[in-house]
Amino acid sequence: MAELFAPLDRLLGCGGDPRLRLNPATAANEYGCQPFPCPDTLSFASSTATSISLRAYERAGHAREALMRSAISIGIDAAFDARIEAMRDELKNYLGLASADIVFSPSGTDSQLHALFLTRALLGPALTTVIVAADQTGSGTAYTSRGCHFSAATANGNAVQKSEPVAGLAHSVTSVALGLLDANGECRPRAETDLLVLAAIETSVASGTGVLLQIMDSSKLGWRAPSVQCLDEIAARWPGRVQVVVDACQMRLGRPRLKQYLDRGYLVLVTGSKFFTGPPFSGALLVPAGLAGTIDAIGEIAPGILEYTSRSDWPVKWRGLRSRFPIWANFGQWLRWEAALEEIRGYHKVPGEFRRTALTAFREGVERIIASSPRLSLLPPQPRSADGGLDEELAERTIFPFVIETRHGALSLDDCRKIYRALARDARDGVSADVHPEIAAKACLIGQPVALSQRGPNPVAALRICAGARLVTETWSCDAEAAHRNLRGELGHVSTIVAKIEWLLGRINGLDYAEVSRGA
Repeated sequence: MAELFAPLDRLLGCGGDPRLRLNPATAANEYGCQPFPCPDTLSFASSTATSISLRAYERAGHAREALMRSAISIGIDAAFDARIEAMRDELKNYLGLASADIVFSPSGTDSQLHALFLTRALLGPALTTVIVAADQTGSGTAYTSRGCHFSAATANGNAVQKSEPVAGLAHSVTSVALGLLDANGECRPRAETDLLVLAAIETSVASGTGVLLQIMDSSKLGWRAPSVQCLDEIAARWPGRVQVVVDACQMRLGRPRLKQYLDRGYLVLVTGSKFFTGPPFSGALLVPAGLAGTIDAIGEIAPGILEYTSRSDWPVKWRGLRSRFPIWANFGQWLRWEAALEEIRGYHKVPGEFRRTALTAFREGVERIIASSPRLSLLPPQPRSADGGLDEELAERTIFPFVIETRHGALSLDDCRKIYRALARDARDGVSADVHPEIAAKACLIGQPVALSQRGPNPVAALRICAGARLVTETWSCDAEAAHRNLRGELGHVSTIVAKIEWLLGRINGLDYAEVSRGA
């Protein structure tokens, strides 16, 4: 229990991979986020990561105190197990998933390894992973898709070799990466993506392997692939040979769609740290209830998976399987999920009509603000057919990727990274701030740059402004005029971010020195 007495900030940053480590010079992780509330930061970065909110921070603190009291009565292991099981029920309740099972993890990337582990048990060890939208998923997917370590350390602190096989998990596993973008950085037509997916599965099945098909809903740019018609054809042509895993880590889909995926027998990767704006990182794998019996009877355990999970991550009712895992309390993972659940609770407490109104107003405002900028060009959204209400209010666009135009063309990935880092800090040091010093000083978090092409060492990239759950919860009011005023205030913050980007563009050559001097 001694670990529980550590400062809450430190606990929130532990039990994950090195991406959570704080830079001593900035007190932020590599995403520019901090493990304590930052109310003065303008944050529209929910496609990447967000600093914890005050109410979520307070819930994490109360949860720690409650666990300490419970541990005195029944012991820390029993108390921790009971709390994680209660969180499962809470998450299922918020998402409307009464019959699903949940496997918690430190991040969506860890959950990909869990999905591979389960799929090997369901389909056999000879497996091909087909990754749809491989150019718009997390960077760790290139490793997890082959059953390899994706970082230099695991969440339990063990040192590993990045890209080396996870013991017992990588044997007989190959991968196929299918990008959504063509060589020119344009989104492929959906029909073309469907054909690529079908061809990859056909080749893999013909070679004698099972297929883990990781589909995308939604990508870093807000896209979904392949089509439902493609998925129907896969089910008809290769029954029992393909396990679909949905990358829904962005959580920009409605609860009916989430339920539909599980009803189809798909595994679903989710997080509480993207749209729902919990602190980074908090991952989970949603498992259809119909697979529980097969999973609980898994015989051989890949020894390397024991470095990526502990007993409490797995549902109590899977007694056979969970007994094979070590007893280890990941307090950081737990507290990050406590915080995320507070955000999810708050979001769904807001009336559905206002959730839709807020996201619609934000979309219209962001489109208008970006269109008025002489330097920013909004990328078009992916065309989608009517969803029949499956996505609820999240049928609205919530990720707004844009390129920055200069007289030499669209800004490169390296220069977008400079802008991204400079936005997140007081940029008056190292560059001239003789005009608009209040804009230069404002800390602004937006979505990390996404490369739009694989051509050359430094391709064109897009930055992203995103609507997250807090946009809804923090603007909601029973007073309609107050709510509208709050929404106008959020759009005013977007205007400030755009103004700072334009200000930084005129000083981009000075950003290199500023980043070095700040230790960024």
